[in-house]
Parts: sequence; C-alpha cells; structure tokens
Amino acid sequence: MSLSLKTRAERFVATLRHCQVLGLTVESMEGDTLIMRLPYSARIVGNPVEGTVHGGSLTTLMDTACGTAVFSYLPGFELCPTLDLRMDYMKAAEPDQNLLAEARVIRVANSVVFTECLVYQEQDRDLIARCSATFMRIGEDMTPPEFRARIEQGDSEAGADV
Repeated sequence: MSLSLKTRAERFVATLRHCQVLGLTVESMEGDTLIMRLPYSARIVGNPVEGTVHGGSLTTLMDTACGTAVFSYLPGFELCPTLDLRMDYMKAAEPDQNLLAEARVIRVANSVVFTECLVYQEQDRDLIARCSATFMRIGEDMTPPEFRARIEQGDSEAGADV
C-alpha cells in the first residue's frame, strides 16, 4: 500500500500527543514542502494581558512542522530526531490569529536531513518567525514496528508517544 505524502504526514501528527493538545493540523504536503496550521487558543498564549503567542508554541510548531516534513518526505518510515533548531523571531504573533508553518526539506544526506520553516499569520500572511533545523537519520530499521503499523493502517492510538 502506498500512502500519499499528506496522509503520511497526517497519520504521523495524529500519533503525537502535543499535536492533539495544540490542535496542529496538516494542511498540505506536496513534494518536499509541508504546510501545518496552529489554531489560536488560550493554550498557546504567552502574555495573558496582550494575548500574544508564547515563543515555546512557535518553537513547537516549527520543530513539529520540519520533523513531519522529514518523516513524510523520506522513503520508508524513518524517524529522525532533531539535532539542531535555529530560530529567528521577527515579531510577536497577534492575538486571535491562526498560524501557518511552511516547512521544506532542503537536502537529504546519508546521516542528516536539512530543513527550513517560515511561520506566518494565516489572515495576512505576515511573517512571524523562521528557522533552520537538522534531523539525524537513524535508519528505517530503528523505527518500532508498532509505530510503522500505526502509520500504515491509520490507527493513531491517541496519545501515543514517539
């Protein structure tokens, strides 16, 4: 059975508890590029007076978007832990605005995958943050068979930790 890249990405995200809590969704995955949405909610607010988004929420969005792009793009079912994540915050994300992360796989090497990500406010496409991230390739054989089965069969087992 051959899964589309978007289906692979959606099933991967469905296995991650933090994605469920934050409401992260895969909007598209085509070629080397993934679009992920983080809906605005009280859970992601860093400044309750202003209602602005917490930097940790942005970091989680970027790391998850890049990691999901890597998992979906690579052949097989290869989990790749984050090696490095370098971020630039352009401005505070405004209250009541969903965020979109556009993550792209830049290069796949034997032991490392290079990515980049831009985060925009959904409504006005205003750039909020960007990052470059690298992921360590540990090999498809290191992916637990139960996890691979969940992705292949679409059984997310809500709350499973990867």
